[in-house]
Amino acid sequence: MSSRVGATEIVFDPAGSGYHTFRIPSVLANGSVVLAFAEGRLHGAGDAGEIEIVLRRSLDGGRSWLPLQVVSAVAGKTCGNPAPLLDPQSGDVVLVTVQNGADAVEMSLARGTDPVDGRRVFVQRSSDDGATWSDAEEITAQVKPADWGWYATGPCHGITLRSGRLVVPANHSHVPTEPVDDLIRLNGGHCIYSDDGGRTWSVGFVDRNDGPEINANETTVAELPDGRLYFNARNHQGTGPARVHAWSSDGGQTLDAPYTGIPEITAPGIQGSVLCLPDGRLLLSTPVNPSSRRELTVFVSEDSGVTWKPALVVHEGMAGYSDLVLLADGSIGIFYEAGETSSFATLRFATFAL
Repeated sequence: MSSRVGATEIVFDPAGSGYHTFRIPSVLANGSVVLAFAEGRLHGAGDAGEIEIVLRRSLDGGRSWLPLQVVSAVAGKTCGNPAPLLDPQSGDVVLVTVQNGADAVEMSLARGTDPVDGRRVFVQRSSDDGATWSDAEEITAQVKPADWGWYATGPCHGITLRSGRLVVPANHSHVPTEPVDDLIRLNGGHCIYSDDGGRTWSVGFVDRNDGPEINANETTVAELPDGRLYFNARNHQGTGPARVHAWSSDGGQTLDAPYTGIPEITAPGIQGSVLCLPDGRLLLSTPVNPSSRRELTVFVSEDSGVTWKPALVVHEGMAGYSDLVLLADGSIGIFYEAGETSSFATLRFATFAL
């Protein structure tokens, strides 16, 4: 395994920014324009609290970056989990995000909270490569059944299929109907999709495993050369391998079989990202240290995700969430959390070639 990572740029640094922490990187490329989204956490590093969706744009393939802009912010709310993708008909960038009351924490949301503070889903659009954005339009009723509590898109980019369908990977939890000791067991994976450019949405597959081994959580997706979709997810506190995967032959509406573990990949329990290259190879990024968020590594699969092998180390030190993107010049970009003092001290962008 050899590292061929190019120059690394710090895109979001909280020092002097007015934000306490930046987290949850998500990236999209449209020609030479690269959009790097993140959560701007105003008052603390945790997942709760007032959080804004922020963006920096690059007009030259990720070599330089324009100033930070705020895409979604609501007083007293957590705005998070940006999942961008392209509408091929209009050329618009479509951004799916979630919101909840700033004081609500994940475990209370998983148990089910009132409609105001509960987890809700929104869509925004940009017709000028992210320079300006529409107001957030709520789609919760379309994509969140009444008996779901927690809800999270990605966190990573969504994808546009060759058919034109938009697919956003996601996860959720079922609200318990009676007291339970282990809310984690009520987690599950799903996706949402749109066949009209992101104007209306439907729930695709819903995968739920109540056993101890697999607990699909934060999810990423890629379209394979044969048209199948490949879903790869964090196995959140499951007793099986750290990552799980599944395939769909109908554009994400159902899974061919339930999620299964990936025995050759170690990880500390964390989000990851997948990307299918034009030559059919599939990439996966994740830290690989099983006990701490370190050693951000890119894996490659030459058999549509059935087996994986390490290809290069992007960052040997502390590193967290990441997102992969194919750039206009054929190189691969990775937008990721890393730092010397914590795994999310800064958000960085690097490029590499295999």
